[in-house]
Amino acid sequence: MKKEKNYKVLFAGIARVLLFVLWTVAIGTIDVQTIGPKGSSVGFATLNGFIHKLTGVHMALYTVTDWLGLIPLCFILGFALLGFIQLIKRKSLFKVDSSILVLGAFYIVVMAAYLFFEFYVVNYRPVLINGYLEASYPSSTTMLVMCVMPTAVMQLKSRIGNRNIRKAVSSAIIAFTAFMVIGRLLSGVHWITDIIGGAIISMGLVVIDYAVTKIIEAQAEMSSHKKQ
Repeated sequence: MKKEKNYKVLFAGIARVLLFVLWTVAIGTIDVQTIGPKGSSVGFATLNGFIHKLTGVHMALYTVTDWLGLIPLCFILGFALLGFIQLIKRKSLFKVDSSILVLGAFYIVVMAAYLFFEFYVVNYRPVLINGYLEASYPSSTTMLVMCVMPTAVMQLKSRIGNRNIRKAVSSAIIAFTAFMVIGRLLSGVHWITDIIGGAIISMGLVVIDYAVTKIIEAQAEMSSHKKQ
């Protein structure tokens, strides 16, 4: 039953990634109008234009969320360092915690997705940054925060012994994630479809990370029982 549940979760994550693909195709084909800076085309133009006029542009909030984007990078470096320490101490890559190895692969996938959409531009930002058009889809800050912070909660859940501290840290991370995503939307430097796209792919990848980790842990547990 546990094995079946883990695979159901995995398929749910894959389904979210496929939904992101469909969402991306829809943005490139539905209600495409040249409402962006320098006549750049934008999908779901009516919706995007309406929300953008509603929020306006707040460059101070953009700067704050930009700098706070360093926090997820600190978590990435922290878990990378943890994996490296385990590798040195245990003298084998295969003895590093499986969840850390899966997390490392997860980070690589997230980075690959970011780089892909830097070259394959779906939408440009609704504002010029230092006079230049920049790729805006999916929102890289949304994707970074919504990928790194939930997986950090999962890692810390098994590594912080004190229940109250664990709850406080998890609540702080969730609040930070919400602030970053909402702040990015209200800053007006992304179309709302960029934020939604970043959220969809993040949820898919995080669920896949969780499921793969649980599947590997379950297999290791079964192997351990067989040896006994």
